[in-house]
Amino acid sequence: MTLFDLTGRVAVVTGGNGGIGLGMAKGLAAAGAAVALAARNAEKGEVAATGLAASGAGSAFITFDVADEGSCRAMIQETLARFGRLDILVNNAGTSVRKPPESYTAAEWRMVLDTNLTGALFCSQAAHPAMKEAGGGKIINIGSMYSIFGTSYGAAYAASKGALVQLTKSLAIAWAKDNIQVNAVLPGWIDTELTQGARRHVPDLHDRVLARTPAGRWGVPEDLAGIAVFLAAPGSDFVTGAAIPVDGGYASMGV
Repeated sequence: MTLFDLTGRVAVVTGGNGGIGLGMAKGLAAAGAAVALAARNAEKGEVAATGLAASGAGSAFITFDVADEGSCRAMIQETLARFGRLDILVNNAGTSVRKPPESYTAAEWRMVLDTNLTGALFCSQAAHPAMKEAGGGKIINIGSMYSIFGTSYGAAYAASKGALVQLTKSLAIAWAKDNIQVNAVLPGWIDTELTQGARRHVPDLHDRVLARTPAGRWGVPEDLAGIAVFLAAPGSDFVTGAAIPVDGGYASMGV
């Protein structure tokens, strides 16, 4: 097996029916992995899985609720039943509530943290036994540039993504003995449905992002494909507990 060949490997990508998740799923599939897309929107998910299958990849869509522990365990079990193994878990499912911190309701706060943080723990816990039994595995948690920065209109999102990096480091330490590498990817401003909504709320956001991004453009979901393959492949077997920005240099830019 070459360093970045995923032939014979099986991946689960939560929130993989669109945006960054689908961009990463396409990268994993192109490298040879079979990919299960797991999300709530079945119609959108089936379309995405059909697209992966059309490219020649093994694929499936599994409906689940990332904030429900039982649903996470059932999703992993269904993946094992369909494909016979699990090598890669991408914890990508996420959400946000854009408002000032003093305006959050308890329900809104919990919903964001349950989706972005607790769900990643539930899915990782569910995947751990299969990966351990197989002799190893890869877990990729999708953080954010707001794992590094704060934001006045997304405190719950930033809190969840900052905590996700610490969870990543803790799982990496705990599961190193099981040959499971756990890393985080911190996307910058990527052109997705979520950020399109942000641009509608903040009219000058587009220009502000371009001004601060050394690469001079917004990212696209396909920009996450390469890092997904790297962190899922044998080439990263000695990389664990890392948090890697994929942001066109945004986090390195001075104010």
